[in-house]
Amino acid sequence: MNILNFVSLLGLFILMGAAWAMSADRRRINWRVVFWGMGLQLFLAALIFTVPAGRQAFLLLNSVVVKIVDVAGAGGRFVFGSLALPPSAEGSQGFILAFQALPTIIFFGALLSLLYHFRILPWLIEAFAYIFTRWMRVSGAESLCTASNIFVGVESGLAVKPHLERMTKSELHTILTAMMATIASSVLGLYVMVLHTTFPNIAGHLISASLMSAPAALVMSKLLYPEKERPETMGLNIKIHCEKAEGPIVAAINGAMTGGKMVFGIVTLLIAVLGLAALVNLILNWLGGSVNGWLGTNIDSSLEGLLGYLMIPFTMVVGINPQDVPEVAKLIGERMIVTELQSYQDLNKLLADGILVDRRSAVLATYALCGFAHIASIGIFIGGLAAIIPNRIKDLAGLGFRALAAATLACLMTACAAGTFLTGSSVLFGK
Repeated sequence: MNILNFVSLLGLFILMGAAWAMSADRRRINWRVVFWGMGLQLFLAALIFTVPAGRQAFLLLNSVVVKIVDVAGAGGRFVFGSLALPPSAEGSQGFILAFQALPTIIFFGALLSLLYHFRILPWLIEAFAYIFTRWMRVSGAESLCTASNIFVGVESGLAVKPHLERMTKSELHTILTAMMATIASSVLGLYVMVLHTTFPNIAGHLISASLMSAPAALVMSKLLYPEKERPETMGLNIKIHCEKAEGPIVAAINGAMTGGKMVFGIVTLLIAVLGLAALVNLILNWLGGSVNGWLGTNIDSSLEGLLGYLMIPFTMVVGINPQDVPEVAKLIGERMIVTELQSYQDLNKLLADGILVDRRSAVLATYALCGFAHIASIGIFIGGLAAIIPNRIKDLAGLGFRALAAATLACLMTACAAGTFLTGSSVLFGK
């Protein structure tokens, strides 16, 4: 273990200490959740980065997902022609997000719906939920919803629909945290499309990050908002609530339509958020330019730059090469405002331009960014849950920003777990 591996391991405890300091009630913290969750994260990281069988599974998953993403682009290429060709293909117009990446979400929506229909995904989700409930002694409902978030997004709330109405505030906080700390499989294909050229093994890293972020979400949620009541499903293993489609064709159609709605939501969100961020940056840069001129400094006064400065201490404890900390901190900071998609695109640019000094920094940045931990998600996920339980809107709204903080720390915790075992001999960049 070199010094950066040790920093990553120490970073786990520093991040949990920060969550403990912000806790709503330090005396009620369930330490079993904390230590079992951290142990499960470290076990998964060790399996992926140090065990030969884990490495082979990592490469296999990466290869399968890359091939599926390539197949997913067939429909886009038929509809949009050369505009949908990937950058490496002959006749490509270059990378165009709307025509090359976003159509993969529609395909993955249909694929996931089929996996639900044939009970493959429910079996996997219930297996993960059993582990969380049995080992961490949390409620079955929040375990099931957290496990669902490994594979799906806001739809995970439907998996526990019969229990949502009577959930405790801590359970609702856990659900919001899990939604923000993980990524949906349908969006995973989008990130693979963005980064695959410069980061060949990105798919495997994103899958492992999503797996490790689920226990991290439970840890950080229960540290920031411990359970004060008695959940009705405490210690119980419950089954997924889902309405089965009439047949596989109907399931695929429903999934594709859901994916289409998600694409529309992403496009709308990007246009609005990036535009508003540009407006704020216009004002901040004008003010910052005046301050820099007066003080003779060169401070990055953009919204992303200011949040990047705020995230520097947290990025340092992840175990990233110190020379790359400012760049990665800026990526994590901007993710909170302009979504992880923009941050992954900027990471891709840093890789293509050779700006990052250490390959380790790029890998850990991938893990730290792997989540919907941004301000826009507060509205998306609270709105999605409020549609199911409208009389709990006040409780959900009061938990939003605390859940965002927990999710951000959970993503950083996942990066620390990966960094603990990440060495030069690990599977990196196809080498």
